This record gives sequence, C-alpha cells and structure tokens, in this order.
Amino acid sequence: MNKIFTFLFLLTFIADFDSKPNQFIANQGQVSFFSYTPVENIEAKNNQVLSLLDTSNSEIAISMLMRAFIFKKALMYEHFNESYIESDIHPKANFDGKIIDFDASLRESQTRIIKGTLTIHGISKEMDIKATIELKDDAYVISGSFDVVVKDFDIKIPPILASNIAKTINVMFKFEYKPYEE
Repeated sequence: MNKIFTFLFLLTFIADFDSKPNQFIANQGQVSFFSYTPVENIEAKNNQVLSLLDTSNSEIAISMLMRAFIFKKALMYEHFNESYIESDIHPKANFDGKIIDFDASLRESQTRIIKGTLTIHGISKEMDIKATIELKDDAYVISGSFDVVVKDFDIKIPPILASNIAKTINVMFKFEYKPYEE
C-alpha cells in the first residue's frame, strides 16, 4: 500500500512539474478606435473585452460587446450603436486567429502577424494584424493596431454625414493574459 501511495505521489509531482499552462485568459482586454475628421475626431474605448490565448497551437479568440465602447459624447455613443453598428442586431464583434511563428518560450519581445477572421456588423473579413507579444512573469501581453475600412463591414453612413466620419478607422488593442484555471 505504501509503495502505491509513493508511486501515485511521484506520478502527480512529475506531471505537475512538467506541465506548464498553455491556456491564458484576458478578462479585461482593451480595444479603442480613433477616427480623424475635419469636423470632429471620434474616439472610443472598450475595457470589457474577453480574449483567450492557447500557446500550444498559437490560437487566439477575442469577443467584445459593441455597447461597451465609451465615447466622450452621449450622442456619438447613440449614433454608433443605433445608426452604424446596429448593436441590437449585431451586439458583438469577434476575432478568431492564429499567431504565425509564435514561440511561447521567448522571454524577449516578439513581433508577429496574427492571421484570422474579424467579424463586425455581421460581416466577416480575413485580416493580417501585426502585434507585439511579451512574456512577463508567466503572463503574456499582446498589443498592436490595425485599420478597419468602414465599407468592408457594410456600415452605412448617410451621405450628409460622410464627411464627418473617416472611411478608415484605426483600432488599437492591448491584452494582458493570465494562466487560465478551471
């Protein structure tokens, strides 16, 4: 009996010693966007973005509620959700992708391309996004920016307001991943 107990203890210890977490979660990722126009710049931030990172296969998934974006003006929030994004019909934006040539063991910063599918306003589009990845104290930080062309996602802008809204929106992101524990 004592030998069985010792064997099970060693087996558990070896399994725990060898295993490193390969699934990470960012509960409060940050996504913001900026649109320059001659009339007024439009800026919004969303700090309630959920993301999962699996370092064993370099996959990443991101999901966010569109109504969680915060604007400087209430009217901008209203127009964004009701007229452009139609948040009642399309409440979320999602991204599913794979980090190309990702080395989960590197401690120094690495710049990689994330290939994946971005879904906004019910439209999905393939994207290549450049990102910086850093490993700090067993947690990953992934950040970067990319441009979204408004017409690619079938977002309708009334002709009278076309000069007030940029045709391309710059999106910035930052996620701090911690090991996922069930």
